[in-house]
Amino acid sequence: MARSSFAYVTYIRTTAAQLWEALTTQEFIGKYWFGVTCETDWTVGSSWRLKLSDGRIADTGEVLEFEPPRRIVIKWQNEFRPELKAEGYALCTMELEPLEDAVKLTITHTIERADSKFIEAVSGGWPRILSNLKSLLETGRIALS
Repeated sequence: MARSSFAYVTYIRTTAAQLWEALTTQEFIGKYWFGVTCETDWTVGSSWRLKLSDGRIADTGEVLEFEPPRRIVIKWQNEFRPELKAEGYALCTMELEPLEDAVKLTITHTIERADSKFIEAVSGGWPRILSNLKSLLETGRIALS
């Protein structure tokens, strides 16, 4: 079957524990992810969803893997753009690898569909989100608002 994917790698001068906290606690997520609210209890099999600051549901899914402080896998579906929702679920994998005074963060988004509009959309969103995350952890301030 055809597949579309997007991968982004960044190195953040922080600890794996601090990066893990930033990826999994609402206090941090809202700061670097443009005010979204993440609703989940982070247990395998639990529901996961992102709400926009205006209350609309942006994305939904399920936590498939949760291995602190190394790996998160989420089954992910867009909810607010009909053409993206029609493509079904994608997989988002977040992997952390400590390296000296930094942590390598790899985000991979894949979907079992050629020429995915969803993958095209996340390939524009993740760099902005992760730029904010890196800036927040390294300087205490976000780069983009």
